[in-house]
Amino acid sequence: MEVNDEGEKLKMGSLLSPGWADLTRECLIDIFSRLSVDQRWIGPMLVCKTWMNVCHDPLFNTIFDLETRFQSFPESINWWNPEYEDKVDSFLRSVVDRSEGGLTEIRVRHCTDRSLSYAAERCPKLEVLWIKSCPNVTDASMTKIASNCPNLKELDMSYSYGISHESLVMLGRNCNNLKILKRNLYPRLDPNMPTIIAPLDYLATYPKHANVEAEVIGRHMPQLKQLEFRYTTLTAKGLALVGEGCSDLEYVDLYGCISLRSEEITRFTSSLMSLREINKPNFMFPMAILRMSRPDHPRYG
Repeated sequence: MEVNDEGEKLKMGSLLSPGWADLTRECLIDIFSRLSVDQRWIGPMLVCKTWMNVCHDPLFNTIFDLETRFQSFPESINWWNPEYEDKVDSFLRSVVDRSEGGLTEIRVRHCTDRSLSYAAERCPKLEVLWIKSCPNVTDASMTKIASNCPNLKELDMSYSYGISHESLVMLGRNCNNLKILKRNLYPRLDPNMPTIIAPLDYLATYPKHANVEAEVIGRHMPQLKQLEFRYTTLTAKGLALVGEGCSDLEYVDLYGCISLRSEEITRFTSSLMSLREINKPNFMFPMAILRMSRPDHPRYG
């Protein structure tokens, strides 16, 4: 079964041998379960109506993972436009409908409040949520996630600057199973990092209240095992609050938090008996260099 390079639909139904055409639904489910969401969309779903209906089975729609697809392409500024967000929203909503409430994992970028609220209202079994680089995801949808998805165990809200500490409060109060939290920001000061592909006006909204978020995390998320807080404005005060409240932390990533000093991190780690690994800031940081994408940059577009 093949799809041409241009992504055009092939008339594959006529190519099926009798053996393939006579496969039972149970056999097809077993075969298709070995494919990713992308592979099913560009393969079996284009073959015939029977195969498409099998792909719509709720069993195939418990996990919605586009992260590997995003990673397989060079980042593009076009991902940040409303038209692209509409496509991602449409894709997510369709999977939510097919899951019939059984969706447990969402890994996506560039969705908006529209589709995330839709998922929150219909998928109470959600356990994993990755919404990296989602500029139009805000507290409006995240409070719905917190209220309707109490089984949430893992949240990656990195580079999504529309989400504030208010969402963290709600998540901490309602999602007592949350073990992994990732709140990484885009690097502002590391000249060794590749150029960021994002609109300049968005990068200018860089969250600057890391200590407030740290206080919320320490107060409302004592069950955390892993915390990523890369490139935030975290200081010793906020770090201490996390250490006091989250004593079960096993992994902490503070890379790029240049307001922290070595002795402050040592003091923080000394109180965490379960800590196995910590990624520390680079204490030999060069002079601050702000790196952003620009229209004339070769990677822009």
